[in-house]
Formats: sequence, C-alpha cells, structure tokens
Amino acid sequence: MSDSAIRPARISQVLPDSIAAEVGFEIGDSLVTINGQPLRDLIDYQFLCADEYLELEVLDTKGNPHSVEIEKEYDQDIGLEFESAFFDGLIQCNNRCPFCFIDQQPPGKRESLYLKDDDYRLSFLYGSYLTLTNLSDREWKRIEQMRLSPLYVSVHATEPEIRTRLLKNTRAGKILDQLKWFQARGLQIHAQVVLCPGINDGAHLTQTIQDLAQFHQGDIPTVASVAIVPVGLTRFRPDLNEVVPVTTEKANEVIDQVQLLQAQFQKTFGSTFAWLADEWFLIARRELPPASHYESYPQIDNGVGSIRLFLTQFEGAARSLPIHVTPARRLTWVVGNTVEKAFQPILEKLNQVEGLTVEMAALYSEYWGQTMTVTGLLTGYDIICALKGKDLGDGLLVPTLMLKHGTTQFLDDMTLEQVSEALHCPVYQVGGGPGDLMQVCLHAHPVLAN
Repeated sequence: MSDSAIRPARISQVLPDSIAAEVGFEIGDSLVTINGQPLRDLIDYQFLCADEYLELEVLDTKGNPHSVEIEKEYDQDIGLEFESAFFDGLIQCNNRCPFCFIDQQPPGKRESLYLKDDDYRLSFLYGSYLTLTNLSDREWKRIEQMRLSPLYVSVHATEPEIRTRLLKNTRAGKILDQLKWFQARGLQIHAQVVLCPGINDGAHLTQTIQDLAQFHQGDIPTVASVAIVPVGLTRFRPDLNEVVPVTTEKANEVIDQVQLLQAQFQKTFGSTFAWLADEWFLIARRELPPASHYESYPQIDNGVGSIRLFLTQFEGAARSLPIHVTPARRLTWVVGNTVEKAFQPILEKLNQVEGLTVEMAALYSEYWGQTMTVTGLLTGYDIICALKGKDLGDGLLVPTLMLKHGTTQFLDDMTLEQVSEALHCPVYQVGGGPGDLMQVCLHAHPVLAN
C-alpha cells in the first residue's frame, strides 16, 4: 500500500494528565506525521513515539495545520488514542475457507459483520489470527525489520494440498517455508488448527501437529504453541455439505488422539505445546483438564482453558460471598448450552447465599441452526424464542461477550432494549470475570428495565 493512501490519524481520546493533554491536543484533531514520517498504523505511532524528541504535524478539528514539539523520556507514552488502529486501510482476506464465520452469516446485517480481515498488524496488536497468504514483500520486510513477534497464524494443515483445499488459495501450500522464514529470523508465532471432520483430521492432524512441533526448539521456539479448535458451522454457510459439524464421537476421538501427542511433548519439551480448545471437552461431555494443565494459558483467547480459568477464579472470589442478601431476588442467567454442565458449581455456590436464587437458561442457537452453542454466539432472537412467556424472576443476566463491544447490540443486530421489552423483564449486563457476575447478582441495579 502506498503512502498516498495513508490518512491522518484521527484522535478519539486524549488521556487525562498526559503529555498530549498538557500540550493541548483535543478529540477530533488528526496526527499527520511524527518526525517527518507518515503513520500507516498504531505500530508506526508506537515505534516513532518512543524517541525522546518528537516533532508532530497535526491538523486541528477545523483542518488547520500545526507543528508541535515534545521532549520526553524515552518510551514515555504521550497519551493519545485513535479511532482506528490503521490509517491506511485494513488488509483484506483473499481466501475462501468454507468454514469462515463471515461467510456463514445471513445478509442484511450491520456492515462491520461482513468485513474479512487478514491483517498481520491486527495479529501483532490484538492476537487475531491470520493466514500469511496475502503478504507482499514489503510487508514481510516490515515484519522482519520491526520484529513484529509473536504473530498468530491459522495453519489448519501443514500438508500443502490439504491447506490449499481448506483455504482455496494456491499460496496456502507455502506454510512450512513461511515457518522456516520466521525461524531464520528468530521470530515467533502461535498457531491454530480449525479441525474440519473428514478433511484435516485423523492422520492429517497428527502430521500437522508433529510438523509444528519441529519448530518448537531453542530458547525462542518459532512455534510457541498450538491450539486445536473444532469447526463452528451455521445454517447460513454457502455449502452445507462441504464441511460437517463435529459430533460427540469425533470430539472424543480427537481428544484421545491429541492427548497421546501431549504426553510425548511433555517428555520432549516439558510442555503440553498443543492444546485442545474447551469446546472439545464440552462437545465430548468430558471433564475439563485441571488448571495445572494449561501452564501459562498461552492460547486462552482462542478458548483454550478459559472456562477452567473462570471456574478457578470464581472459586477464589466466592470466598467473599455473603451469608444472605436483602431484599431477596431471583435471577435468570443466560449461557450457551455447551457450558451448562461446567458451570453447575458456580450455580450451586451462588444459590447457597440466603435470599439469592439464580437459575440457568442454557440455550442453543435456533438463529444459527446449532444444537450446541457457545455463549458468545447467542443472539437476541435466540433469547426471546427460548424465554418468551416464562417467569424469569427479577431480572435476566446477559453476558457482555454476546454483544458488540461498547454497545447493547447482539450479532443479529437486536439490542438488549428489544430483548427486555419482548420478555417484559429487566436486563442486567454481566462482564467477563467472575467478580462481575457476583457483583450483579448481589448489588447491581438493572441496566435496562421493561
């Protein structure tokens, strides 16, 4: 992408008591250059802002140019946040994976739901996964020069023909050469394998994991970890037959297969190295591994160990639960039906508080056409269909992970307000931690009321 495509970086937040606030930056100002260098993205901003002396070219809210000089400590943040992490546009995906969630959505929803990114900068900044199929020589050089590591890479399969079939991209078969490129430069990746029954499972899965393990060597292993994730499918997928869902039998097969490899890796590396996402155990109806299994939780954002960590954290937080609450209240907690069994200890502990009754509504998604559904994919439609006409007590507990960040909007574009109105019930938002759940159950007032 050429520098001519770079837009000024529009400021969305000036942190209080920061250098930027002291200088007089305002929300809506735009940053054009730092020390004469245009900014492609947040990475450039962070890199260039590390210097002790900065000369900033700025456009104010009226479009008038200004020059600002700043002297500061090396690596000291100046206190600006921006509307977007990218000032030159998002790098789009050029694959046609049959399991891509973007392509498994119905038409007519908000535009952002159809944005197919495959951007190494999102990977470096936020841990999102990319495939490495669309990088120009310039981008590869930038990764090397700026030491953008670790990146998070969707491998899926190391055999060229299998990976090409999955991504429907002739460049997909170069993955082992690309891993050697990272290895030669001392750069790291975390890998994921989305397992599609009948395509990259069985012997292909073993081959993939063993190939990746060859790069787990030295003080800075090229492949730091691997997550194996079951494919997620909806009724809106373009080809209903190309990829099939994971069954209970398949989940048990994969768990047994990978656990054998994990035992080998423990002997070789002293680490599990390749982890199974929590969903495998939920689908297989098996107990989750203990907390000690997950080591430092390197793949927690990929659903590896997140439920076990939540349970462990709740166990600690629950020690502060009161003996009773007043006034008495009865609440309904909405979750995906995959976690119904796993979350029973939480339910039992909450209901030991005198005056507090929490009932679980473990739902599947009729909207997506799934019989087993993770909590984050439940929609407003699903909640209304399952709970309309039922006595939900004094309020409905809705985890915020169902909602678009910073909004009350579900994946189907319905809102909490609409759910509250349809169910004639107050709605409570519940944050991501066990402390948030306890706080809402014990103290919070409903954020919405019918």
